[in-house]
Amino acid sequence: MKRSASGLVPVAASLSVAVALWYLAFFPDWGNFWIKISLSASFLGAVALVFGDRPKAWGPWNARAVLQGVLLAAALYVIFFVGDAVSRQLFPFAARQVGGIYAQGQGTPTWAICLLLLFVTGPCEEIYWRGFVQKRLAARFGGGPGYALATLAYLGVHLSTGNFMLIGAAGVAGAFWGLWYWRTGRLTPLILSHSLWSTVIFAVFPIH
Repeated sequence: MKRSASGLVPVAASLSVAVALWYLAFFPDWGNFWIKISLSASFLGAVALVFGDRPKAWGPWNARAVLQGVLLAAALYVIFFVGDAVSRQLFPFAARQVGGIYAQGQGTPTWAICLLLLFVTGPCEEIYWRGFVQKRLAARFGGGPGYALATLAYLGVHLSTGNFMLIGAAGVAGAFWGLWYWRTGRLTPLILSHSLWSTVIFAVFPIH
């Protein structure tokens, strides 16, 4: 029990840093948003690599993992496409807040955004949030509670943005990827899913 409890120390400490990093990425006017969020994700990914599992524990990179990653990305895109249409009917502020999300880092070349999302932000976020935070919480509290706590943590770091649509999107995405990780324990499909989904939804076929 002591070992499990002590394993939460780097999780708690890094989550505190994550809150500050996400605030700095979204709010101050200085710097480029996409660079800031990529550096933030890289830091968290490094924490996961130092204190968590080695890459070989994430699962194999094979045809099955690739197919699952692509299908998961496609399914989440459809969920967001439908959710965006519904939210615009329910919430008068939805269009403005979604537009505010896409306005972040305006002027950055699309190819640069794609590269950062595909090879930096997407992989690092999954390695940290599911492969480290959720895994440690599940080891301490059990699979279901660990999944719930990790999802709340992922949603929680977005609270400082004050953007209801972004907070909700984080909750949906975190719950989607977290459920897969809870049920399968395989991280490699999620790394690909997160990378593809974020690249498509933010740079290739935006929903707004």
